[in-house]
Amino acid sequence: MGMKLSLESLEVLDAIAREGSFAAAAESLFRVPSAITYTVRKLESDLGVTLFNRSGHRAELTSAGAELLREGRNLLNAANELEMRVKRVASGIETELTIAVSDLFNIASIYPILEKFYQQNFGTRLKLLQEVYGGSWDALLSGRADISLGAPGDAPPGTGYIARAIGTLEFHYAVAPQHPLAKLPEPLQNQDIIRYRSVSAADSSRNLAPRTSGILSGQDVLTVPDMMAKLQAQIAGLGVGYLPKRLAEQYAAKGMLIIKPVAEPKPEATSFLAWRSNGGKAQQWLIKELQHLKLEDVLL
Repeated sequence: MGMKLSLESLEVLDAIAREGSFAAAAESLFRVPSAITYTVRKLESDLGVTLFNRSGHRAELTSAGAELLREGRNLLNAANELEMRVKRVASGIETELTIAVSDLFNIASIYPILEKFYQQNFGTRLKLLQEVYGGSWDALLSGRADISLGAPGDAPPGTGYIARAIGTLEFHYAVAPQHPLAKLPEPLQNQDIIRYRSVSAADSSRNLAPRTSGILSGQDVLTVPDMMAKLQAQIAGLGVGYLPKRLAEQYAAKGMLIIKPVAEPKPEATSFLAWRSNGGKAQQWLIKELQHLKLEDVLL
């Protein structure tokens, strides 16, 4: 069974509905009126339905005609978009780019860059993901993301990507004021810490082995989805652990957390911007802008 609908016939239908008459539609499409009439008659006989009420002066759609027009416009839009996408592929501009953003970062801090990006009219669709810890690398290496913002130190072995350090992350050990560790003398020793539950933000890796940090072996762990959830769990006294320095200081200043020096502190970590090395023009533009970001501008 062949297709009875053509994009051309849908275009004719759309023009008649917009212009209000067959004659005006013919003019807008640079066609003779008889060609428009013929297209509609053929479509009606092919489909076995009446698309227009022929009684009045204006071309009035029947309910079947209105339905065909409504869905037909979606097809016309899709065909138009497909045409654009094919041209973009030929021009070396990506149709879609995915950026993985670390959960230690405020995702909205890159919105000004996205706003500038849209002004370039690349026509590329953007997708933002939030990844936790090693998930930032996993997203890049497994192809879920083209760009990863805030991937942590110790890049996994692999080729096909480029990484640039954007800064150093520092962490504080933080406990709620009502937590037993708040009262203990400083620096906190591992043998004291191990007796209390730790809160961990779950690494969002799907293929790479998930990483954990700052948890002692044998310690009870409450695992939560991301850094904001970890912060809130620690404020609630459900557990203890390291928080990014600025986040910890912000809530310590409000009296909601107490920063405790520890005998064996967690080392500082490097934060990276990483991207797939085979990117097209839209990705190149984004990387250039994202490299200007300073860690303090993007951290929570």
